[in-house]
Amino acid sequence: MNERIERLADQLLKRNDQLSYGQARKWVENLWEDFEATRAKSGRTYDGPEKTEQIVLQWITNYGPYLHEYASKNEKFKHLLEDDSLKN
Repeated sequence: MNERIERLADQLLKRNDQLSYGQARKWVENLWEDFEATRAKSGRTYDGPEKTEQIVLQWITNYGPYLHEYASKNEKFKHLLEDDSLKN
């Protein structure tokens, strides 16, 4: 799964040059976790990591260039913009 997260973080970096690698990775991990948790809470069956990767990639494609703007305006996601030691 780590390879999937890294691949998605790389895709996010290609769509948004305002994020560091660490920030992109945190975004991907949070999007991944949110999607799986939401599906589980709704009682839907688990479709595997392939489905989650597909959905997160779709979100990155659609919203990736704007994630840094969204986070800066929303306290819940503000921690995703904090600097970290995983910068590329």
